[in-house]
Amino acid sequence: MTIDQDLAAIDLLCAREFPARCGGSDAGFGGPRFHVVALRTSVGLRTGDGGERERTAEDFDAWKEAIARRLDDRWGQGRFWGPLTAGVRLARGEEIPEPWATLGVLVHQLCLWQVDGAGRWVALGVAERDETDEIRLLAAVTDEDPP
Repeated sequence: MTIDQDLAAIDLLCAREFPARCGGSDAGFGGPRFHVVALRTSVGLRTGDGGERERTAEDFDAWKEAIARRLDDRWGQGRFWGPLTAGVRLARGEEIPEPWATLGVLVHQLCLWQVDGAGRWVALGVAERDETDEIRLLAAVTDEDPP
């Protein structure tokens, strides 16, 4: 896929209705108020070499930054969201709304933009925290404000 195809996938998520229930779909997974899709997924890194895993994560992060520059052109400078606060709140028993709870477990940092006039947020992040899973470049769209 190209950056233009990834942007088109994000645009499609922004235009789509949210599913009534949580679950998987042809576009990834979603639920009331959110969609999440993997724009890129590594192959064979679940139990792979640590060095190769690190290089792939760096490549995915560079791809994320390239998409982010294009989204900055559309919606202004994105902001960053780290899941640390959400993790602390979860540990205290607070409920963190989706997709933020799931994204907080998967990524170290998200780039966020609020879509002009749509009341929706777009988030990009590299899911690499689980060393037993493939690395994924995730895009999320939600109308739930970040916690």
